[in-house]
Amino acid sequence: MSLGIGLWYFYWRWTASLNMDALWFAIPLALAETLSFIGLLLLMFNMWQVSDTPWQPPPTSACQCDPDAEDRPVKVDVYITTYSEDPELVRLSLQAAKSLVSPPGVEIAVYCLDDGRRPDMRQVAEEEGCGYLTRSSGEGFKAGNLRNALDHTSGDFVIICDADTRIFPQFVERTLGYFRDPDVAWVQTPQWFFDLPEGESLEDAWERRWRVVGLDKLARRAARFVQRLVGPVRVGEDPFDNSPVFFYDVLLRRRNGASASFCCGAGSIHRREAVLQASLRAYAAAVEQRVTPVIAEIDDAESREVLGSAMRREMALETQVTPYKFHVSEDIYTSIVLQGDPVRPWRSVFHPEILSKMLSPQDMQSWLIQRFKYGAGTIDITLNDNPLLNYKLTLSQKLMYLMTIWSWLSCLWMPAFLLAPIIYLFTGIPPVTAFSLEFFVHFIPYIFAYELAVLIGAWGVSNGRGSSFHMAFFPYGLRAIWTVLRGEPIKFPITPKERQIGRFLHHVKWQILVIVLTVLAIAWATIAIFVLGWRTDVSGYIVNVFWGTFCIMMMMSIVRAALWRPVGEGTT
Repeated sequence: MSLGIGLWYFYWRWTASLNMDALWFAIPLALAETLSFIGLLLLMFNMWQVSDTPWQPPPTSACQCDPDAEDRPVKVDVYITTYSEDPELVRLSLQAAKSLVSPPGVEIAVYCLDDGRRPDMRQVAEEEGCGYLTRSSGEGFKAGNLRNALDHTSGDFVIICDADTRIFPQFVERTLGYFRDPDVAWVQTPQWFFDLPEGESLEDAWERRWRVVGLDKLARRAARFVQRLVGPVRVGEDPFDNSPVFFYDVLLRRRNGASASFCCGAGSIHRREAVLQASLRAYAAAVEQRVTPVIAEIDDAESREVLGSAMRREMALETQVTPYKFHVSEDIYTSIVLQGDPVRPWRSVFHPEILSKMLSPQDMQSWLIQRFKYGAGTIDITLNDNPLLNYKLTLSQKLMYLMTIWSWLSCLWMPAFLLAPIIYLFTGIPPVTAFSLEFFVHFIPYIFAYELAVLIGAWGVSNGRGSSFHMAFFPYGLRAIWTVLRGEPIKFPITPKERQIGRFLHHVKWQILVIVLTVLAIAWATIAIFVLGWRTDVSGYIVNVFWGTFCIMMMMSIVRAALWRPVGEGTT
């Protein structure tokens, strides 16, 4: 229904609604709507059905995962990656990994991968009876750390954990059975957080805020009245919308049918053979790519063969083997390489059960570091090694990855939505021929079908706050795109594991500017129409005041997050 009504709406939008006297305004807005609709189509394709991979019990010998392997126990290595995190924080992760239940015929070894080369971290690993691995340089960052570990361990399967990952005892029991299918390269589980702020009730928050002026009892009654109208409200609950339910339970889980779920780093388990096989093939291709253009210019076959052999030896020494791609988004990049392998496309599985928890960003600065890495990494892959063009992915896989790419590119057309009410309310120039009955006849069914599609597709899972943060992220998305286009290296900052103290309004200055301009535009249009007698379309005024108010609410979500502090912080 949404598809049909959407096509009908956009046919009208492009053929009959554009204000020909203001195409500078009309076309960008119509284009932004169209690009947003394409994103909806990709989202609906992603959400179309749940197709979980059937669960199987863990194998009891290596030959049950690989028919060519000898009949011996299955070896599983657990990697806890760390760089600068508190050793005592890592100790807790090591202890959790040591508590893993080992199914019959499975051997588990735990390793601390310390890229910080710290004596106190080595001591913690030794005290916990875990292996300790480090290296002389930080080349490749986390991906290089993992490569080094693969060089010094021999497990058939590798579980990747971050320094703050608390893995559950049943992780191996619940995930290893999928590898009975010899084509499965990795299994991803939902990442969850054990430190999401629970917030406080609206009554408590308002009572505490107004107590200093003696209005605490009145504030409490007011809060109760508000909740009778809208339902229970909690203030400060997960202020950064870290809850990953929509991403994991809806988006990633429903990619199982197309084998298009990608690795998200921590909380995943990998088949060593798949990672190494794909990396060696990529290594050989990289060597050949550097040799072929040079020797192709030599006419003599014998000379060409001699030079080619010599060059291959030299290039083989200079070229690096990268089991995990050396990239800020090494997890999704490696996923694309494995799934798009031209010789042996590997399969992925998303297991929908929560089997680990970790720390979440607790301040705006940490949140932005994390999201900027996600966005810039995805855009960099798109521009420099596009998965839609350079890999042997199925059509369904390409559409799934296009949906991920599209969501990060949406910052390009988001400003058109935010500026539209500001321009109209200040100038009175409409982007459409008129906000008439014809406009509402087309627009209201389209929006209704749009919202209904998302509601049904994500049945039982709300993504309202996630959408508001996504919309408000536009300045950082634009910065990520500009960073990649300039060829500037994407930095690998570690997301802080402790809350950074302070308020971070300087990070949301563009969102504040949008709020201020929209408020001024609404105030100006109201005065101009109802006080100065400005002759304009009242229906257009109402539509744009409504849309402007909606934009303010979207921007306020991230402004409130920048101002948020846990109850009691900064007090004695």
